Amino acid sequence: MQRKAYAPGIAALLAALLAGCTGSSGDGGPTDDSNPGDTGTASAAAEPGRYRTLPEPCGAVGPSSLDELLPGIREITDKEQREKAYEGEATVTYDTDRKVGCQWKVDAQQATDHLLVDFERVVSYDNAVSDDSQAEQLFAEKEAAAHLPEPTATESATVGSTPAGGSSAAPSGSPSPSGSTSPSGSPSPSGSTSPSASASAAPTDLQPRVLEEVGDEAFLDDELSSSGSTAKQRTVTVAFRTSNVIVTIEYTEQPTTIGVVPDSKEMQDRARKLASQLADSLGG
Repeated sequence: MQRKAYAPGIAALLAALLAGCTGSSGDGGPTDDSNPGDTGTASAAAEPGRYRTLPEPCGAVGPSSLDELLPGIREITDKEQREKAYEGEATVTYDTDRKVGCQWKVDAQQATDHLLVDFERVVSYDNAVSDDSQAEQLFAEKEAAAHLPEPTATESATVGSTPAGGSSAAPSGSPSPSGSTSPSGSPSPSGSTSPSASASAAPTDLQPRVLEEVGDEAFLDDELSSSGSTAKQRTVTVAFRTSNVIVTIEYTEQPTTIGVVPDSKEMQDRARKLASQLADSLGG
């Protein structure tokens, strides 16, 4: 009889203990899979970037774009050499999942043109930093290294959104458009520029600057060599970021004639157009 009375007492004690251990969070007690001080987000990894792969770089620029950027490519008479010029040459890389590039070079009668397109996929190895954030930081460093001039009050309304058909001028510190010409045009007997250039344009329109219409963020740089013994070489660089991919375009032209200066507006327009096409192809 005592054994029968003792068993219900044990059962009641076990029931009370179980009720205390399974208290819900609504009663102020912790759930059985949580730790004191755990917010539920501390261990969550940062979001991965949108891109897991990179495009085939030498196929990223179409023939029509190459015709525009490298006018001399159509002057190559040998069919095999012309096809090879269109194919381009892949840059050396040790990890094609992270960095790829392609370059084209064409020597023509009026100028030598060189185009380099580089794709870099940024991956963060810090769980607290997303791929996008890491790419944003690297792009900021890249932009800072370009030493872009501060926009002036008069250009702040148009900087970064200069229309493709906008006015033309040389960058700050570059020779005046007067007395220079694009190699693709023909100078007049007086040495004036081709009709595509305008001597009355504001120089700030073509200064190195931030671009607002390409990718998540972008900038343009324009440099003219200062060598006086050879023809002036101009390099226009457009870099942009879309999510965790950074794309860099370097477009260089060197005329074959000393005294001829590559047209800044023409080269900038071509490089910006290609950047927009690549950004669209990436889905940016």
